[in-house]
Amino acid sequence: MLDRIQLTHEVEEMCCVKRGVKGEPAPIPQEGEWTKVKKIEEISGLTHGCGCCAPQQGTCKLTLNVKDGIIQEALVETLGCSGMTHSAAMAAEILPGKTILEALNTDLVCDAINVAMRELFLQIVYGRTQTAFSEGGLPVGAGLEDLGKGLRSQVGTIFSTKQKGPRYLEVAEGYVLELGLDKNDEIIGYKFVHLGKFMDAVKKGVDPKEALEKFTSTYGRFDEAVKKIDPRVE
Repeated sequence: MLDRIQLTHEVEEMCCVKRGVKGEPAPIPQEGEWTKVKKIEEISGLTHGCGCCAPQQGTCKLTLNVKDGIIQEALVETLGCSGMTHSAAMAAEILPGKTILEALNTDLVCDAINVAMRELFLQIVYGRTQTAFSEGGLPVGAGLEDLGKGLRSQVGTIFSTKQKGPRYLEVAEGYVLELGLDKNDEIIGYKFVHLGKFMDAVKKGVDPKEALEKFTSTYGRFDEAVKKIDPRVE
């Protein structure tokens, strides 16, 4: 490598002056330790990155669990673009087993996922991970904890117009079935079904009607509502 380095004529003619001070890497927090990182295989941590595509039609949240520079676990969550879900499937095949540097320089199919990877890389190489101060970090599989029971992304989908006001379609608790309004037609609560738990029950053989009733609940002052509407119809 050194033999291939070319110098300009001006530099060739210079005399050598020794550098007295050689700066060392600043230590970064990694899984409960302070580490002076010089090589990519010295990087560890679990963290997240978010990115959007060029037309900003969709976005991605990427979670990686890295041990000794190697991606052990990937959680790819996408929103807003149907094609991104297929890109996420491909990215999930690509990422595990690569170093974070390889992943940074690999086409992850979708702009949003590539941008999320870039942002995540910055987080992790500067020691800004979720596990920076957690001794030993988190085990492989910890990324699924972000999804909670039912293993579904925490999604919020709200539509609103000046003429007709807001419609809650899906919130962290689940798929919204009804909105509860007070006498002023303001939202004071909602009825929802936890889709993850509902589908788990159906897969286990529970009658869908029984499962729907079991995993339907309310939030806020829904029971006090003077009017209840279907946000997708009314």
